[in-house]
Amino acid sequence: MSAHTGLLHHLLDRAAAHWPDRPAVTSAEHTLSYRELDAASRRLTAWLAARGLRRGDRLVICAPGSTAQPALLYAASRAGVAFSLLHEQVHGIQLDHVLDDCEPALLVSDEPAAREAAARRGIRTADSAEVAGVAFADTPPPTTMPSGPLPVDPVCLIYTSGTTALPKAVVSTHQQLMFAAGAIQSMLGYRPDDVVYSPLPLSFDYGLYQLFLSALAGAHAVVGRPAEVGPALLGNLVRARATVLAAVPSVAGALARLLRRAGGQRPPLRLLTSTGAAMPAETLRELRAALPGLRVQLMFGLTECKRATIMPPDGDLERPGSSGRALPGTEVFVVDGEGRRLPPGEIGEIVVRGPNVMAGYWRRPELTAQRFPREEGLLPRLRTGDYGWVDEDGYLYFDGRRDDIYKENGFRVSATEVEAAARRVTGVSAAAVLPPQGSTPARLFVVGTASPAEVLRGMREQIEEFKIPRRCLAVEALPLTGNGKVDRAALAALAERPVSEEESRVRAR
Repeated sequence: MSAHTGLLHHLLDRAAAHWPDRPAVTSAEHTLSYRELDAASRRLTAWLAARGLRRGDRLVICAPGSTAQPALLYAASRAGVAFSLLHEQVHGIQLDHVLDDCEPALLVSDEPAAREAAARRGIRTADSAEVAGVAFADTPPPTTMPSGPLPVDPVCLIYTSGTTALPKAVVSTHQQLMFAAGAIQSMLGYRPDDVVYSPLPLSFDYGLYQLFLSALAGAHAVVGRPAEVGPALLGNLVRARATVLAAVPSVAGALARLLRRAGGQRPPLRLLTSTGAAMPAETLRELRAALPGLRVQLMFGLTECKRATIMPPDGDLERPGSSGRALPGTEVFVVDGEGRRLPPGEIGEIVVRGPNVMAGYWRRPELTAQRFPREEGLLPRLRTGDYGWVDEDGYLYFDGRRDDIYKENGFRVSATEVEAAARRVTGVSAAAVLPPQGSTPARLFVVGTASPAEVLRGMREQIEEFKIPRRCLAVEALPLTGNGKVDRAALAALAERPVSEEESRVRAR
């Protein structure tokens, strides 16, 4: 069976057979070998069945990361259960929306309020301690497993920001996930002796796929935490003896700054990958100078297709500004407003076509038809909403977006979602987001009686912390264009005003 076929848990089955004693995953200094991870997943498969979960059910996990989480994901795959892994900051309205939209059979959370919200809906709950207790029990794993799902069955629902006020779930089937993982690995070439360090949450598909790519290669995945991107990053890389770093620009920039001041500390990194936003050329120059053996592969992708393009190693030196060519077995092209393919060099909407394109949006048939249009007898296309152009050799160059989605610190954020969250705060009558510009992060403008500090505190009850802009400004009214839309240029001018003492305190938090 090739790496491009089968079911998600087959990745673990193969790794456990080929490299049983190699370290598979480390989280919070706890390490499991592939044999141990396989056994833990089989215990948890039986536990899911005992909790009443059956093929076709959904499982939502919203808890701090641990080595038990990968075991639970593979267990869900064995049971035919589709998992949805949420950032641990998801709570309140956001979690209520997921529970109502996804209708899971089980929620794993350590938060009493989350478990209470599930109980009100008749959803069974468990906490991390119970999951770990089952996963690492001192008992032989069961030898008989369920018959399992089909490759066309859903395995994963990833909630992602969109052009609506609340997130939507991208549905991945086993065969789509397996194709995407195999195609990405064929380009990146992780090795059995690699230590793959990822400070990205598993709720972020780029972080999640580090588990699957590592299993394909027999590599060791070290799952860090976003808080480790600060001063601890370099020390963690050195202690882990990391050879691969899955980075976004903010992580790469932090590493470059730390290396500048580090003296003799140098991790044995051989490869840095990056997606999520444009990587500054100066950051890469600094990293290459400090780590002479380092190679870089830049990528472009969306949750809806995982990766769309990948550069060859150090391809950015030959083709600055490009994000690479389409994955093997897929194609990437640009279209005009009528959906017609454009020739090389002309800017249009980026379209992805191939088995890496996900099944669509959970319970969003109209949006699925819009973003994943089908041609007669052909695979669906993904209309990305991103714009760019392709050169004569098929290399993609990104030109920006034409909707409200922006990237900050590698995370995809919807201005509409942020604005809707701000308007739900008591005392806010209107809100607008100015997306990031260059090195300047996103800024939020609000109208009403609430102070900037009150707005930012109130938004923590509405959306995840990482989506909340770091700076909030109170204005008397939002500037409008002649057709009644928010005037972004006028907002940018307002943002240049001196920062008040209160706003300074808000930003410092």
